[in-house]
Amino acid sequence: MSGFVYIVGAGPGDPRLITVYGKECIEKADYVLYDRLINKELLRYAKPTAELVYCGKAPGAHGFIQDKIHETLVEQAKKGKTVVRLKGGDPFVFGRGAEEAAVLKQESIHYEVVPGITAGIAAPAYAGIPVTHRDHAASFAIVTGHGREEKGQDFLRWEALVQIDTVAFYMGIGNAGYISASLIAHGKAAHTPAAVIEQGTTEKQRTIVGTLESLADDIKRDSIQNPAMIIVGDVVNVRKEIKWYEQQRGGQYVKSV
Repeated sequence: MSGFVYIVGAGPGDPRLITVYGKECIEKADYVLYDRLINKELLRYAKPTAELVYCGKAPGAHGFIQDKIHETLVEQAKKGKTVVRLKGGDPFVFGRGAEEAAVLKQESIHYEVVPGITAGIAAPAYAGIPVTHRDHAASFAIVTGHGREEKGQDFLRWEALVQIDTVAFYMGIGNAGYISASLIAHGKAAHTPAAVIEQGTTEKQRTIVGTLESLADDIKRDSIQNPAMIIVGDVVNVRKEIKWYEQQRGGQYVKSV
């Protein structure tokens, strides 16, 4: 008898931002396989008999761990269990949820995908930065910040990205210099506003604001660490008017020179 797998987006960090349906899935799960970046408070929703298993990925070890995740999902479901694969943000936004769904489909295991709020929208919202705005931005892109040309890993179409009003880069802190240089080289103005939001939507949220040209230096100066989002576009200037979360929660705001 086959069980059922829910591939659930846990949201960006604040545990209150999980969806109602996502919470319900955790509550009825027999087995929860959870990622490194989820808020552990969400595990409190699991029933006392549920098995909670950590499967966070360390840098450079993704391949082996992802294969083990696939094996575990199939194994537990085939035991007849209700399984929740709990992933930070949204399962289909740089979350490898599609790969897991494909494996389940191949093994004839029933599953559902439960969307979650992604950090590329939530983190700037908590920082007072709207990704779209009637006066500033009619287009928005979410982009991986991992690729580097010198490693043969850059598949980004920079010439297209510079035409988009707001660009949110995931996982780009260590690659910020290359990101800014590539955008500028393809026509983005060096003075374009840029923000970096560290640990967005959590009590440790910290935001720095500067320009595309100063981006890498700003990150280094203020010792910004992952997880963090980079937001590029004129919408960053709106923060001056509507920043709210860090002020209410006593967080830090560092303005770049």
